[in-house]
Amino acid sequence: MDAQTFGGADGVDPADQWVVNPETGAYELRLDSPSVPRPRSDGGADSLPRDRTAPAPARVPRQRSRHSAPSADTTRGSGRRKSKQGGKKKVLVWTGGALALVLVGTSAYAYYWYNRLDGNISTVDIGDVGSDSVLEDGPVNILIIGNDVRVGKGNEDYGNRDNVTGHADTTLLFHISGDRSNATVVSIPRDLMTDIPDCETRQPDGSTEVIAGSKVPTRFNESFGVNGRDPGCTMRTVEGITDLEVDHFMMFDFNAVKTLSTAVGGVKVCLKKPIKDEGGGSKLDLPAGESRIGGEDALSFLRNRHGLKNESDLDRIEMQQKFVASMMRQLKEDTLSSPMKMLDVAEAATKALTVDRGIGSAAKLVTLAKELGKIDLKNITLMTLPVVDNPDEPTPVTVVPHPVEAPKVFSMLQNDVSFTEVKKDQKAAEDKQAALLEGPRAEASDVRVDLANGGAPGGSASAVLGWLQNSKGVPKSSNVGNAPEDVAKTTLEYAPNQADQARALADLMGLPASALKPGTTDATGTEAMMLVLGADFKEAGRPIAPPKKVDVKQSRADQDVCGT
Repeated sequence: MDAQTFGGADGVDPADQWVVNPETGAYELRLDSPSVPRPRSDGGADSLPRDRTAPAPARVPRQRSRHSAPSADTTRGSGRRKSKQGGKKKVLVWTGGALALVLVGTSAYAYYWYNRLDGNISTVDIGDVGSDSVLEDGPVNILIIGNDVRVGKGNEDYGNRDNVTGHADTTLLFHISGDRSNATVVSIPRDLMTDIPDCETRQPDGSTEVIAGSKVPTRFNESFGVNGRDPGCTMRTVEGITDLEVDHFMMFDFNAVKTLSTAVGGVKVCLKKPIKDEGGGSKLDLPAGESRIGGEDALSFLRNRHGLKNESDLDRIEMQQKFVASMMRQLKEDTLSSPMKMLDVAEAATKALTVDRGIGSAAKLVTLAKELGKIDLKNITLMTLPVVDNPDEPTPVTVVPHPVEAPKVFSMLQNDVSFTEVKKDQKAAEDKQAALLEGPRAEASDVRVDLANGGAPGGSASAVLGWLQNSKGVPKSSNVGNAPEDVAKTTLEYAPNQADQARALADLMGLPASALKPGTTDATGTEAMMLVLGADFKEAGRPIAPPKKVDVKQSRADQDVCGT
């Protein structure tokens, strides 16, 4: 975006065009105001004190009228995909920068800051993966990738000094609910063994190259950086693991942690017992109780394993979650009240930020941040993907998804089910729908149902027909072909006098109460119910209804709990 976009004249910084109207005393935008020298960008910081090398333009004092900030270009619309139907250390970087951008978006000199922040943001063309739109109707999934590249002052102390491209060291799937009432952050362990698919990457000359995937299960962190894999490869890998569409990615490196934690004035952490890195090279030494850390200490804390329960990556992830929650609380309770500090956060975050083109501007990030800002901290759940030791290793050093609990987590995300309490009115509506499943069940042999494919994978109706007749004892079932139109959700239409059959079929199919669509007129003769398999149907025998609970350790962003 340029000055002309926001009313600036050629060669004139829009921020310098705000002048005082002597008649009203208010600041107003004047296109003929003289230009003044533009300040230089602030330098980064690796420790808590921050010296400002050049001041930003003077803030507009107590405006009585204010021009609105520029709106995000293309906040809704067609994307690369069909629209949806209706180390934790990196989340804190994005969240901090996003909240800062919201403040900037409502400030008087937004024109200056939008241009300045736009110049900070790096973008990557990831081809046809993800979405071109900032937001789609419904849930949004954002992948936060922590790149462990060692480039930068002091970063060579954190391991392999030859690592100049980095890997997906800390990766978090940030799921924002469709109604923006809650969010779930799932950390994906870097040592998770998984299949990495072939991925098409864009080259600097505009051409494309297909990077071969893994032949055998491989560590997840190799989904980025290895053999030229870009963030789009990591997105595709996560989609294969979770069966969710990932809309966007944001990537940060070690330097981002140091600069952002400094920009907010340090982050409070609480330890049950002291932590001292005896041999890791970070010199981290924290006492029991509360400490405020930033810069190099913050990065050391987030990278540290020494002194933790099993000194494992999973232990480290748990500490990172507590750091993220503390950062979120600080941004809401403290930093938001300091415009200068928030601008520092926005500046630090965007300088360290690499994103896909769908969100590759300050205006688009503001739009996204405003949606995130609607969520109460108590409704943001943080967890680690449920895993077990790799059974193929005599002495396990890697992990694989938990065979029972991981699919439950994925199902809840796929169905946009909150891990926190739902609103009372929503719960009342759900309870009313759930009542349809209460009552007697017919025998499987008495269930009459016609099957139609309404957006499920090809051959699904035939597969379900065979499964019902041969495995579940439902002989009075038939395949009627394709439904008149595709639907997002599977539905079962039935007459009032078929309610017992509907409940029995729902039990067999694993249908949620929301799938049941009772009619008002009784069926006659051999009239059958109608089951339309929607886009949410995956395969015969796999329940469609999400689980009611999962046995996974969780925390909330509003909880202030000491770790270790």
